[in-house]
Amino acid sequence: MKLAVVKETREGEARVAMVPELVSKLTDQGIEVAVEPDAGALALYGDDEYAAEGATVDPSALTAADVVLSVQPLTSQQVRRLEPGAATISFLSPGQSLDLVAERRDVNVTSFSMELVPRISRAQSMDALSSQALVAGYRAAIVAAQRLRRFFPLNMTAAGTIKPAEVVVLGAGVAGLQAIATAKRLGAVVKGYDVRAAAAEEIQSMGATAIELELETLEGSGGYAREMTEDRAARQREALSPYIAAADALITTAAVPGRQAPLLVTTEMVEQMKQGSVIVDLAAETGGNVEGAVAGSVVQVGGAQIWGAFNVPSQMPGPASKLYAQNLIHIVTLMTHEGAFAPDFEDEIVAGSCVTHAGQVTHAPTRELLEGGA
Repeated sequence: MKLAVVKETREGEARVAMVPELVSKLTDQGIEVAVEPDAGALALYGDDEYAAEGATVDPSALTAADVVLSVQPLTSQQVRRLEPGAATISFLSPGQSLDLVAERRDVNVTSFSMELVPRISRAQSMDALSSQALVAGYRAAIVAAQRLRRFFPLNMTAAGTIKPAEVVVLGAGVAGLQAIATAKRLGAVVKGYDVRAAAAEEIQSMGATAIELELETLEGSGGYAREMTEDRAARQREALSPYIAAADALITTAAVPGRQAPLLVTTEMVEQMKQGSVIVDLAAETGGNVEGAVAGSVVQVGGAQIWGAFNVPSQMPGPASKLYAQNLIHIVTLMTHEGAFAPDFEDEIVAGSCVTHAGQVTHAPTRELLEGGA
């Protein structure tokens, strides 16, 4: 079995799908690992490091591969260089990448989407959404601390006392909890909110205060919240307004893969915030939790600046790549038998994450979207 690790081509992507120190976990299974030149350069991994760990640095790695690992989906040109029957494993966002999916179907490439790995206990080690959200949550708190022009922690000096900053985090999934924990470690007074009832205990376990609103909770499947009605969303925004107005920094993390991010904070709410306050919107790429947020940009609204996130894990490419590579190793191992790539499509993880196979679109929601647009 030949496995290729490609150099990412999407602008702004600094991660790599495999790191040198983990190559042996594949080669020990009899897998030949080939890495395109400079694949890890932006994550500060050199070609010599890959070679020292048993990988081959090969500019033609893609064309001979049975399996191709990447962070972002391969381009059309890259897909057409693959042998029929080859497999790709990457983030794919199939519902938003219908042309890419159709092309993989037409050239008989098997493709697996890391977003579709089922959220079950057996698949936790393969959950790349969670591993990358961990990085994003940490980075969000650091960005907030960096952009806020005051201390996060309490400072008591002979000259007087400076009160700690107050940070509010909306959404207590992996990213939100990591943002809470990091802001707390930096010394801020932290409050958190999530629409799921179980999240209050998790927020408190991080040393923060759980904001409790007198609203019905929205427990959903797979660890995500259910979509809320506009009436409930309006009541929630009204109830959250005083907490947000009092915050020095606001971090929003509410997102559901493949869907528009819920609007949690309106322009009117932002305008009530203090002069110099900071908002970090981790959901900016999917529409934003904060009205007016722009992915990859900083927007000034009233006295507050809104930092719109764009590919945040790539801003910390070293640790993000290592975590992602570990996810990939677990899923490759699941689909490898005696050194050969042999996915068992009866396995719910394999079947659930597969988008195309044997000239067919196997992921039903994506197939329906394609047929609807035909």
